Amino acid sequence: MELQLTQTAIDLGIVITDSEASLAFYRDLLGMTHEADVPMPLGGGGTMHRLRCGQTLIKLVKYNEVPEARPARGGIPGATGYRYFTIHVANLEEVMAACEAAGVKVVIPIREARPGITIGMVADPDGNIVEFVHTS
Repeated sequence: MELQLTQTAIDLGIVITDSEASLAFYRDLLGMTHEADVPMPLGGGGTMHRLRCGQTLIKLVKYNEVPEARPARGGIPGATGYRYFTIHVANLEEVMAACEAAGVKVVIPIREARPGITIGMVADPDGNIVEFVHTS
């Protein structure tokens, strides 16, 4: 079996605890394009904030009743499952500096991961890890 894709990117759903804080991070700080807010009839109701990051759709889901579970502590090696997602950027230093200036928690400061690949990682308002990668 082979996937027969109908679009060139995946959609990513992130359950959030605070719409204002998450929109301030993803939309205002990182500059993702806010497409729409749509009702979430599943899971007890709530709102999905739809943002574009290149071809990818980031779906920030704020339920009316916030789930108790939170991202596992300990960074990437702290648990199994989805631990982070990656955004490829041309201006890594500028992005990381803006995050630091906004008080965003830096998980991994800018460093060379391997020759020609530089990374930096931050935590969003709910503790989800976002990696930025620059390829030279």
